[in-house]
Amino acid sequence: MFLVVSALLTRIYSNASAERSAITALVQDEARGDQAAMLADLYHCRTSSACRARVAEDATNLRRPTPISILELTVSTSFPLGGEEGTARVAWQPAHGLPVTQCVRVRHPGNPITGLSVELLAVSVRIKTDGDCPTRF
Repeated sequence: MFLVVSALLTRIYSNASAERSAITALVQDEARGDQAAMLADLYHCRTSSACRARVAEDATNLRRPTPISILELTVSTSFPLGGEEGTARVAWQPAHGLPVTQCVRVRHPGNPITGLSVELLAVSVRIKTDGDCPTRF
């Protein structure tokens, strides 16, 4: 029984790591201004004109020619059990520039038994560094 519970907890906690990796890749693509990569990072974004427009806006306005560092990343949920949606908050900074703070809507389909995954649904425009994530973006 201990091994089963341990395996389930490992799946749950590794999902938070997968979320961090996915969000990091998204903001790195954004900082490079790589719209095609951002569209691939965001689940079903290619089929939504609003999502494609947001990607184009963010890739243009937030493009930074230098490498970036993740300053803070708060995952959308600390204990995903599957089927949950939440909002993550990420603050990143280019080597030469001011920090950028954004929000990312995240879904965790699946469950700990069959497996969890991470789907990035949307990314917000830049928000105030100390601002809260908007309810809609």
